[in-house]
Amino acid sequence: MLFKVGFLPVSIVDVIDVAIVTTIIFKLYQFLKGGVAIRMFIGLLLILIFSVIGDLMNMSALSWMMSSLKTVWVLAFVIVFQPELRRLLIYLGQNRIIRQIVRVGELRFIDQIVSATMDLSKKNYGALIVLLKDMNIKNILETGITIQAKLSEQLLSSIFNPRSPLHDGAVVVQNDIIMAAKCLLPLSQNPDIDPSLGTRHRAALGLAEQSDAFVIIVSEETGMVSFAENGKLVKGLTESILKKKLNELFSPGPDEKQGWRFSILANN
Repeated sequence: MLFKVGFLPVSIVDVIDVAIVTTIIFKLYQFLKGGVAIRMFIGLLLILIFSVIGDLMNMSALSWMMSSLKTVWVLAFVIVFQPELRRLLIYLGQNRIIRQIVRVGELRFIDQIVSATMDLSKKNYGALIVLLKDMNIKNILETGITIQAKLSEQLLSSIFNPRSPLHDGAVVVQNDIIMAAKCLLPLSQNPDIDPSLGTRHRAALGLAEQSDAFVIIVSEETGMVSFAENGKLVKGLTESILKKKLNELFSPGPDEKQGWRFSILANN
């Protein structure tokens, strides 16, 4: 079926085509929004718009300039947006259908998180493990140092070692990839907090108050494992309780509509 808009014939396929492209651009904008990369994305989008205008209006000079740039657009896009493309692939990998396919691998990942937590507890290495449901944490990632390494219990223990230069800040993990280390977190400003709580617990509560995060805390003083959720703190977790809680969070159900992200954080 064809329609006429001015001098241009428009078919149903054209409408679907435009709708798909618009959706893709809008989703990319939402994904990049809030970071430095959004400015570069808008700049590349403007170049593309000028190229289309030049072709439609038969502007030979503009068309020649834009066509010369087309040969390096793809390469420039990959180089400029390399970190964002990596995050985008991880984000797509958290799709509910894909996560059902790789369910077994994720359960092994939970075992690594539990083992690392218990090992840190025995060594009295202070740490926080934060599980985020849907909140954007790009602002936290950008305060740290990019790691992009495969998650392992040994790597986490070495990062949280008090002699490590990265142990002071937040280590952010998505799926089985350590994204960044030494990231900064907001502290809770609640005046009713127990004054005996240290910076680590205040950071956990601060994040739990401002987001839907589930935060595991390992005390440096006692080695005790706790968690913060919905602005509340629960102390005295055992290995079995922690593992059961994490498996409940990852079990199929209504909560599975949103992908989960992991963040592992160390404190001063």
